[in-house]
Amino acid sequence: MNTLATTAKYFFVITMELTVLFLGISTLVALILMYISQEKIKNWMSGKGIWGNFIGAFMGALTPFCACSTIPLALGFLEAGITIGPILSFIIASPLLNPIILSMLGAFMGWQVCAIYFSVVFGGAVIFGLILEKAGAVRLVKNVRIKGDGNQENGEVPLAFISKLKLAFGKAWADFRAVLIYLLIGVGIGAAIYGYLPQEFVLRFAGPGNPLAIPVAAIIGVPLYIRAETAIPIGVALLQKGMSVGAVIALIIGGAGMAIPEMSMLASIFKKKLVAAIVTVIFVTAVIGGYIFNMIL
Repeated sequence: MNTLATTAKYFFVITMELTVLFLGISTLVALILMYISQEKIKNWMSGKGIWGNFIGAFMGALTPFCACSTIPLALGFLEAGITIGPILSFIIASPLLNPIILSMLGAFMGWQVCAIYFSVVFGGAVIFGLILEKAGAVRLVKNVRIKGDGNQENGEVPLAFISKLKLAFGKAWADFRAVLIYLLIGVGIGAAIYGYLPQEFVLRFAGPGNPLAIPVAAIIGVPLYIRAETAIPIGVALLQKGMSVGAVIALIIGGAGMAIPEMSMLASIFKKKLVAAIVTVIFVTAVIGGYIFNMIL
């Protein structure tokens, strides 16, 4: 009964904390984006050289998009004439970096972990976007067209700040409802791990002493589609049970970096070789990031 009570308390506390974080950060981001037009974003991403990749990764990090929004935006960028490198940096960063993920990492795993995670993933998005462009990724883009004007903004943005704030909270609430089931699943699994999984078992197979724990975690994560909102509560529980921080980060990056729906949608605009290259990039980022974490922490 004590274990059950501890598990239930863990589930309740983490769920409440995640709810407050998600709604607060999502509202703030939605409010900020009301002041930035898509035309400005496209102009910034059109910058030459690595600057365009930097802006592409930054926009992916700033915007809490799911695949259903990321892919149409990527198509819009293609039709706007933006080079493939910044678009790939945007696609790589989008599922792995956003204010919600970063705030969850900072709150539950520490701000040092959050800062290193951001540096690793952001740097990977910029560098790999640039490498894939130099490798001729533009030849692997299918000849597709956007239906409609490609504008993701629904209706006019109100002028009054209070009206903007209400609209921003409405969007945050809609996003929260869309991910609530994933969040609850993640917290539920995390609570069960926290309450019942033997610590000795975790230490034996995924502890700091096992050098293969990181690539194994990344391999498990890539085909295992778990949203970051689901993966982080699971990772926190595994970390508390003794799993190395590097293996936890590899699992989060591998699992959240390449969702099955996103891969399917990417296959509609990119050829198989480029989709496979993106999956490889996610895996390499997960493994390198995991080892960097273990070295630093």
